Amino acid sequence: MAEAAQGRVQAAVEEAVQALERERIRGMQGTMFRCSARCCEDTAASMKEVQRCIERCHAPLAQAQAIVTAELEHFQDRLSRCTLHCNDKARDALEAGGSEGQVRSQLDACVATCGDDHLRLIPAMAKKMKDSLAALQ
Repeated sequence: MAEAAQGRVQAAVEEAVQALERERIRGMQGTMFRCSARCCEDTAASMKEVQRCIERCHAPLAQAQAIVTAELEHFQDRLSRCTLHCNDKARDALEAGGSEGQVRSQLDACVATCGDDHLRLIPAMAKKMKDSLAALQ
């Protein structure tokens, strides 16, 4: 049961990130490459000027990647804290004399609840990332 919940969360996160990549990041990548190509076409510029120009072109995409990474890490941290809470509850139940099978069942149900709760957070997380990326452009 816990593995199924984990699979659902992972699939939903991947779907949200892929949509974000198609809708926002891919366009930013194209803009970055075109901008970088224009930097390289400036035959009057020095090597340092071209390098600075390319770095300016890359900055928005680097910011976008940092936004997505930070948001995904925050989501993962929240999910990890939830599952750690489940593990603590299971350990406490075992120490209180609960049967291993019963505790395992409770642990699986708790972890599945964590997964379901975090599945509901994904649309808001995706919207937040989308809005943050839109603000960069």
